[in-house]
Amino acid sequence: MRTTDPEVRDRERTGGSGIGIIVGILLVIIGLAAIARPVYATIAATIAFGWIFIFAGIAQFIYAFGSRGAGQFVWKLLLSILYFVAGLVVLTNILPGAIALTLILGITIFIQGALQVFIAFNLRPARNWGWVLFSGILGIILGILIWSEWPFNADWLLGLFVGITLLFNGIWMIILSSLPRAT
Repeated sequence: MRTTDPEVRDRERTGGSGIGIIVGILLVIIGLAAIARPVYATIAATIAFGWIFIFAGIAQFIYAFGSRGAGQFVWKLLLSILYFVAGLVVLTNILPGAIALTLILGITIFIQGALQVFIAFNLRPARNWGWVLFSGILGIILGILIWSEWPFNADWLLGLFVGITLLFNGIWMIILSSLPRAT
């Protein structure tokens, strides 16, 4: 079976990447550190989200003035102010910011799970539709668990999820970068 995805074909032609392995190892180390110290990782993630909001506010502000002729300038400007203020609020109130982000995470995971259950039943009787259903049910359960312990889990939950994500991203980078060259 031959793949048609250009990125996969390029990977097959070029083979392993030393940089990919190095980045993967760094991500695994950072992920393990975040899992070991989730409170610190939560603080770092909250600060990162605060700065993302500030930069988004600045970008939206520039866009509002750059596209003034496209209409709805006031709404674009208000959105830029909202982003910027949200970033400032998060950066000046790290713990409340982490609490809010944890609630948003719980809601997002729950809604994603519910949508996956809906999608799974629409996929039925296709092959492997049960995996989509299983993933959706897990999302619903995880969302409920986050809500049921909120706000008491806010100081460590984001950091733990960031650590797990970094760990698995590092693992797949190492695996893909270690593949032998195809000839």
